Amino acid sequence: VQLQASGGGLVQAGDSLRLSCAASGRTFSGVAMGWFRQAPGKEREFVAAIPWSGRIYYADSVKGRFTISRDNAKNTVYLQMNNLKPEDTAVYYCAASRSDIYRDLRQYDYWGQGTQVTVSS
Repeated sequence: VQLQASGGGLVQAGDSLRLSCAASGRTFSGVAMGWFRQAPGKEREFVAAIPWSGRIYYADSVKGRFTISRDNAKNTVYLQMNNLKPEDTAVYYCAASRSDIYRDLRQYDYWGQGTQVTVSS
């Protein structure tokens, strides 16, 4: 699976952005998709995950502000980010996994190249 993330940018606090991650290559079917982020000097952290079916997962820091969704017909996963805060500034990565452990980045086999999100105060 090849993943291509897009949609990052420079915004002000309170603004919104929508990230997209297009998958190609091997089948998208049955694959869980996740978003992670990495701020300068920090470890990569879980943001949100959406299984092929079932419950969606969010980090506490983004719950109520971010929404993950997927369009299986388009092999694309989205991350709608509302009410952005300066602490959301990071490189955002999409990833694909066949595991059912969604918060652990080690369970993800395929990664996109990352897209920069910068939120100014």
